[in-house]
Amino acid sequence: MAVASPLTRDNGAPVGDNQNSQTAGANGPTVLQDVHLIQKLQRFDRERIPERVVHARGTGVHGEFVASEDISALTKAKVFTPGEKTPVFVRFSAVVHGNHSPETLRDPRGFATKFYTADGNWDLVGNNFPTFFIRDAIKFPDMVHAFKPDPRSNLDDDSRRFDFFSHVPEATRTLTLLYSNEGTPASYRLMDGNSVHSYKFVNADNEVHYVKFHWKSLQGIKNLRPHEVEEVQGKDYSHMTNDLVSAINKGDFPKWDLYIQVLEPEDLGTFDFDPLDATKIWPDVPEQKIGQMVLNRNVDNFFQETEQVAMSPANLVPGIEPSEDRLLQGRLFAYADTQMYRVGANGLSLPVNKPRVAVNNGNQDGAMNAGHTSSGVNYEPSRLAPREQVERARYSETALQGTTQQKKIQREQNFKQTGELYRSYTKQEKSDLVQSFGQALAITDDESKHIMLSFLYKADADYGTRVTKVANGDLSKVKALAAQLED
Repeated sequence: MAVASPLTRDNGAPVGDNQNSQTAGANGPTVLQDVHLIQKLQRFDRERIPERVVHARGTGVHGEFVASEDISALTKAKVFTPGEKTPVFVRFSAVVHGNHSPETLRDPRGFATKFYTADGNWDLVGNNFPTFFIRDAIKFPDMVHAFKPDPRSNLDDDSRRFDFFSHVPEATRTLTLLYSNEGTPASYRLMDGNSVHSYKFVNADNEVHYVKFHWKSLQGIKNLRPHEVEEVQGKDYSHMTNDLVSAINKGDFPKWDLYIQVLEPEDLGTFDFDPLDATKIWPDVPEQKIGQMVLNRNVDNFFQETEQVAMSPANLVPGIEPSEDRLLQGRLFAYADTQMYRVGANGLSLPVNKPRVAVNNGNQDGAMNAGHTSSGVNYEPSRLAPREQVERARYSETALQGTTQQKKIQREQNFKQTGELYRSYTKQEKSDLVQSFGQALAITDDESKHIMLSFLYKADADYGTRVTKVANGDLSKVKALAAQLED
């Protein structure tokens, strides 16, 4: 066992807690004074020039979203006015792998939608998986580092990932998705999308509801089995992009229905897990269709549109606000910051990022500023050139209690939903998952391997037993470790 050295920030100061962001009470938002969290995210955002650190391999498409239901009782966002037609730009992507990687590689898939709404641009930045690997943004750089190639050799190494995830039991459900056939989708057209995070809907009376968003593919769902991955990659390492571009060129425009799940604020305490935890789904919460999106136009220039599009969950409009989800709270800063670093301070004025409404503020200068500002008033307030503050755009209020803290969430429940997911798979899907996960674990160090196997066994005994066999693990050791885990 290696001797531990103190963990420090870049200024040499020791770190007191590298597992939990500092929050305003047990259920409050993340506080900006958590300088360790901010520095980790800032440094992480600047690791690549100019390729995105994550979501580098992407495909962009234009389309339109049409709202269908009156949900004004939930939100004042104009994008959801029934019949409202909103231009959109969608960027599908791989998450971990680089810009020229094969699209057959096992990976979550980004599903990010920029809505050019009448209230400004709203970015719904999600994945094909409904859950994520971690629940706190302070772990995001560590997680991505573990997924990326070994910095010594630049080679992929599953053992590094499991060394990390053996300390992160909340990742068990999303790892199950990753090593199932859902980790190798056959087509961007043939997969769903999810917000992953919960958001707040705010109506005209400033009443708040919590929501999750889900895109449902009208083309159906199709994933590649392990043997099909090898067959496809041998013929086309851009199979997902080729499929989407070709379909649109032929006039076969893919469509997705947008659904929401809704919770009252008082409902958050009624679950046996934290509903704002990004590693969880909301089982048994009804879904409501609120609109449909069609993608009908390919980009004219890949770099100018697909590469320069700057998606961020911080791009919100009145009626849609972030929840207190700890992972989302960090992403609000990190995604906007990395896009500003990558495409510059004036990146949002590029055509693909420019809103369809006028931008009117005192921001100025910066690299590649192509504007033509003639006013001498670059401040606010001003009588010479007044800028109105819009009352309907004021943030909702959130009651807080307690002290700032760095602690785990109170209701973790790391394994129950994994077992439910495993049992939902068909016999063939289970077999493919067991084989793929077991082979990946087989080359992992003994301690990390058995901890990971205990997570699977805790979720479902059949799941853990079968993967242990493929991974050449010791089932008695797995059972003993699982017995020590909390549900």
